[in-house]
Amino acid sequence: MNILFRPQPLYRSEMILAEAMADVTGDGIADTIVLRGYPPSGDSPFLTEITLIVTVGATPDRYVIPLPTNAGYHPTLFIGDFTGDKVDDVLVSIDSGGSGAITYNDIYTFTGGEARLIFDSEYFNSQWNYQVEYLDNYKLKVTSEHAGLVFVIDITGRGPDYLNEIYNPDGTLKQPIQGMVEPVSGLFPVDLERDGTYELMLLQAVSGRYRADRFGYMTTVLRWNGAGWTMVQQWFSIYGANVS
Repeated sequence: MNILFRPQPLYRSEMILAEAMADVTGDGIADTIVLRGYPPSGDSPFLTEITLIVTVGATPDRYVIPLPTNAGYHPTLFIGDFTGDKVDDVLVSIDSGGSGAITYNDIYTFTGGEARLIFDSEYFNSQWNYQVEYLDNYKLKVTSEHAGLVFVIDITGRGPDYLNEIYNPDGTLKQPIQGMVEPVSGLFPVDLERDGTYELMLLQAVSGRYRADRFGYMTTVLRWNGAGWTMVQQWFSIYGANVS
């Protein structure tokens, strides 16, 4: 579907940030989906009071939805079927800005005469917990507690300068060190089965001693099961080292 990005003034500083036409209410008539927001001053790219508005068909009926996190950069719309009911849903994504590159992602469905929030990335962040630990012999272990999975990688590719700060000459740790997994920094619709129903692919940065000390990303794929989201698969995607 073609999404129109046409910032344009409405009144005062209010702007239309993204706009689309699609049948999201399931009545066979295209609805108008709009993201609206306010720049705080001048030409700043930071937007506040971002609101999702869905006008039902050719009627005056509207859903006006203040988003759970309604401020940030580059708000976008994606329209597609996430639940498998053959009716499009609405995904809103907003960048937080800053070094963490966090995104706020919310999915709404409008069938059955009501607007329902079926995915909220901030709730996902609160439920999916991780432990990141440096191990002896130049290893990093990431434990995905919610998924019940453990990932162990070799970090010798970081080089001697990095490793000598952390390890003794015999490969043992000088002291315990914990890393971190960041909140969601990207959500991407993917149709794994090519059946017209989208799964969610979420990326979370994995870092070591500090945020910029990044090793790669936890990648999680979720699928709607009719009542909630089920994990399809999860993996730890790592950066490669330069060939010597």
